[in-house]
Formats: sequence, C-alpha cells, structure tokens
Amino acid sequence: MALTMKAKKAERSEAPWPQWVTEEFERSQQNGCVGTSLLSEDGRVRIWEIRLAPGERIGFHRHQLDYFWTAVTAGRARSHQQDRSTVETEYYPGETRHESYRAGEFKIHDLENIGESDLVFTTVEFLQSANPPLAVPDKVRLAAA
Repeated sequence: MALTMKAKKAERSEAPWPQWVTEEFERSQQNGCVGTSLLSEDGRVRIWEIRLAPGERIGFHRHQLDYFWTAVTAGRARSHQQDRSTVETEYYPGETRHESYRAGEFKIHDLENIGESDLVFTTVEFLQSANPPLAVPDKVRLAAA
C-alpha cells in the first residue's frame, strides 16, 4: 500500500490564512498546472517538474488524476491545503508518494519552498483516471530547443 500525504508526518497549523492566500485559493479551483513545467505528455501520462528556489512557490492547483511524485532534492516546504490548514513538511531525495482519486474527488493546495536550497520534484499524472484531465496552458509546456 502506498503512503499518501495524509499519512506523512508533518507540522500542521489551523491558523487563519492571510487574505491574499484565501483569494488565490478561490480563483484557482480549476488550475490543472500541478508543476512549474510540463516536460512531456502523451495519451497516457503527463510528466511535470516542480523547481522552486528558496522562497518561491507554485500557486494553488488541483489534483484530480491518479499520480505520483518523487522528490529529486531534499528540502522543506509549506503547503496550504483545501481544508484551510497549513502544513510544513521535510522531503528527502527519492521520496515518492502515490495518490489516487475516485470520480468527483480532488485535492487543491499550493507549495512554497521554505528551505535553503532548490526544491525539485517530478510528478507523473495518469490521464486515464476516474476524473478527466484539466486543461493546461501552452506556457507551461517545455519548449523544444
């Protein structure tokens, strides 16, 4: 059985979010950009990279496809979750988590690098999941060299 983020040990806070976080959350309900760059896509998968320098964040995005992520680098991140909690988590290189969603299920969150070095993940979404894939803009697709 795969360990999900719900089972991962993390520091959790129920403190109210700043107004700008709440407003961005409300605007981003259908954001399918689950990474900073879409590296590859075919009829079965989307392969994403998340690359965040210290202090950078990827805004709120929606997971509704089955997927897994792997931490390429070690680091520490803060994430605002759709239940209005805030979670701080440590990651180690090679750490991998699998998530799956039944029809109508989803997760919305953001991710901020609160560590001292670049934080890099690879995420693979499975397009043939219980929910349809969300549209992603061309600007996030890796441009051919």
